[in-house]
Amino acid sequence: MSRKLVSFDWAMKKILRQKANFGILEGFLSELFKFDVEIQEILESEANQETKDDKFNRVDLLAKNENGELILIEVQYNDEIDYFQRILYGASKLITEYISKGKGYTKVKKVYSVNIVYFEIGQGDDYVYYGKTEFIGLHNNDKLIPSDDQQERFNINSISEIYPQYYILRVNQFNDIAKNSLDEWIYFLKNEEIKTDFKARGLDEAKEVLRVLKLDETERAKYERREENRRYKESLFYTAEIKGEKRGERNKAIEIAKSSLEQNIDISTIALITGLSVEEIERLR
Repeated sequence: MSRKLVSFDWAMKKILRQKANFGILEGFLSELFKFDVEIQEILESEANQETKDDKFNRVDLLAKNENGELILIEVQYNDEIDYFQRILYGASKLITEYISKGKGYTKVKKVYSVNIVYFEIGQGDDYVYYGKTEFIGLHNNDKLIPSDDQQERFNINSISEIYPQYYILRVNQFNDIAKNSLDEWIYFLKNEEIKTDFKARGLDEAKEVLRVLKLDETERAKYERREENRRYKESLFYTAEIKGEKRGERNKAIEIAKSSLEQNIDISTIALITGLSVEEIERLR
């Protein structure tokens, strides 16, 4: 019998930042990257600072591994048509943030960008995508590789090892059939449940640490309220789409706010759900 677990984005915000729980994050990343990951610390940067939208929309976590490389993990719920550009910006921003002034380009940090999305992004049949940078000959179609000196000096075999690497997990496209250890993690990301026969690294610890019942009373109330608000928001957006709402996100938010006011929902909750300011909602009265 499975036990209710908190969502991964809540865990990233509240639980996985604690050193005692690094094993959960290490397990997930090791299964995704296909090599062992050891987290040294959780960092703060402009890329993963919380915003008002984080309460429903997105959560980021920035970690540094044993090699000093940066791993940015983002959970994104709401559809963003420019999300590919945002992924690029996030990785690029980290590179510039974490190179010391006056240092040479040899100090550029390797960045892994892990994006867990719950909306339709791009077109494709798979639910896990991987991207890296390579240079291919325009005439001979050969791949440019580092010189012997560069390979020795920087301990690399290919140029792509220097550049950011990108992972996109399209969670909603997963069919709930876990064929391997990474699929077991994606099953958890989608369903907030870990089956008893799952063996992927980090999941045994996650089953214990991420139980909703382990939250104290205050945190559990916050979590349940947040999940209720998220479900309510999704329901309202779905209803707006069914009614043929085509007038853009702001107009949709206004319609949702009006509907919420008619149902006597408090203004602070409406503001969280719609992204409108309290003043804007007051004017709608």
